[in-house]
Amino acid sequence: MNLHKRALYLSYFTVVYNVIEGIVSIAVGVMTGSIALSGFGADSFIESISGSIMIWRFANHERLTKEQEEKIEARAAKFVGWSFFIFAAWVLYESGSKLYFQEKPEPTLLGIAIAFVSALVMPVLFIMKYRTGKAIGSRALVADSKETLACEFMSLSLLVGLALNYFFGFWWADPATGFVIVYFLVKEGFEALEDEDDDDDD
Repeated sequence: MNLHKRALYLSYFTVVYNVIEGIVSIAVGVMTGSIALSGFGADSFIESISGSIMIWRFANHERLTKEQEEKIEARAAKFVGWSFFIFAAWVLYESGSKLYFQEKPEPTLLGIAIAFVSALVMPVLFIMKYRTGKAIGSRALVADSKETLACEFMSLSLLVGLALNYFFGFWWADPATGFVIVYFLVKEGFEALEDEDDDDDD
């Protein structure tokens, strides 16, 4: 298979998977009062935006000049970067509020299942996107693969937090996991904006 087509198909999968994951995560998060799950779902939607940009780029690969591709990537990186900060602020506020007022989320087995499936899917997707990005020399796809890797760490954190609440009744583990998610959101936001600055310096 042509490597650019592989990159396109991986981007399609990324978008479809993250949209479904985001909808289910936010729905379950709202129903159970889980800020960690809602924050995880919000991140999934940001990942789907990033994936959509990759789809547009690789679908139009043969018609775009290098300068056009770089301009699109720079604008996309800025948009995605600031989106991470906005969601991070929201998750930070909600997590702090729930801890302060001791708003206990309901234990959710479905949430654990979502985090578990994501923890299995993300490493495979990361490896495939990273290797493909390196093979075709696409910094954008390599950067996108690193966002997928961050999503894996987020999935594991979410899994631990939800499991502690479900099996042991440690309700505070859910909003505490929200702070971990804030860290990853902020980190990904800075990395997206740094990639844009690097492109401007080239």
